[in-house]
Amino acid sequence: MGYAVPRQVACDPPHSRRPLVSIPFTYHRARSVDDAVAHLAVPRSLPIGGGTDLLVLLKEELARPESLVDVRDIPGARSIVARPDGTLVIGAAARVHDIATDAGVRARFPALASACESVGTTALRHMGTLGGNLCQRPRCWYFRQNVPCLKSGGHDCPAVRGENQYHAILGGGPCYIVHPSDPAVALTALEAVVVARGSAGERRIPIAAFYAMPAERIEQETVLDAGEIVTAVEIPGSSADGWQRYDKLMQRGAWDFALVSLAAARRADGDVRLVLGGVAPKPWRITSSIEEDVASGGVDPDDVATLVDRALLDASALSKNAYKIDMAATLLRRAIADMLAT
Repeated sequence: MGYAVPRQVACDPPHSRRPLVSIPFTYHRARSVDDAVAHLAVPRSLPIGGGTDLLVLLKEELARPESLVDVRDIPGARSIVARPDGTLVIGAAARVHDIATDAGVRARFPALASACESVGTTALRHMGTLGGNLCQRPRCWYFRQNVPCLKSGGHDCPAVRGENQYHAILGGGPCYIVHPSDPAVALTALEAVVVARGSAGERRIPIAAFYAMPAERIEQETVLDAGEIVTAVEIPGSSADGWQRYDKLMQRGAWDFALVSLAAARRADGDVRLVLGGVAPKPWRITSSIEEDVASGGVDPDDVATLVDRALLDASALSKNAYKIDMAATLLRRAIADMLAT
């Protein structure tokens, strides 16, 4: 079956836009993981779930597949199941809305439910899948508008001297993207494992190691190999319950990507996890020594301020995004104070 998606060049001014051009591709609805992997082994093939980002990438000519492989009908791909040992297994094609409203998720992993609830609009949550959300491409406007940059074959990052108010303050360089996923931040605090499958077999990747920094791998944001897909995400039972929350600061107050976000969790065993979003090319976990200090208790307000300063010691603002350091500090202070008060 053949399909074509028209595209309009987003960086052209409206009065000079060129005619729409069709980009042809074939479409296959996979019936099993093996079926999907076999079709994705063909060069220039890409997986599709809800398509909320991929279809935009096609229109922007940032993706040029010759074949799309739909993974939504793979058995178990949309499931949200708790194992007897307490591990929660979420299929990669589970809709963001279904995760946000699942009674078990809301009861045991409220930070993840809140993060999913904060994704985009109602329509996007009903279409978007967890796997697609975790693997979405960066929203940097230079990259999205086909301005030459390191990710599109250019020689430098135009954001360094340009419009950089939404870019990284931690872990940036040579590219200063921030990863846009809300669930990824919560899942990092919950120490989730990403299950991936490709022609070489199955891999289990701790989500802390799932994202590649630009200095390590400039052409993509994850460690997935060509033809490899996410099949599920597993959250250990040890991360359930306790004290959890997800906070997100946005420019418009709703329906937007995070300027800065924070997933904070104190597990039932007392361990603390603090992870920032919107500030780095991947979810940014605060140094373990700071988490340990928070977990130890007996921290007064002055100590909280000192801990936050230490947490952001390596933050480095570009010309227009120093406000993110203040936002991150505010979220950390609030979360730590509330955590210690409960």
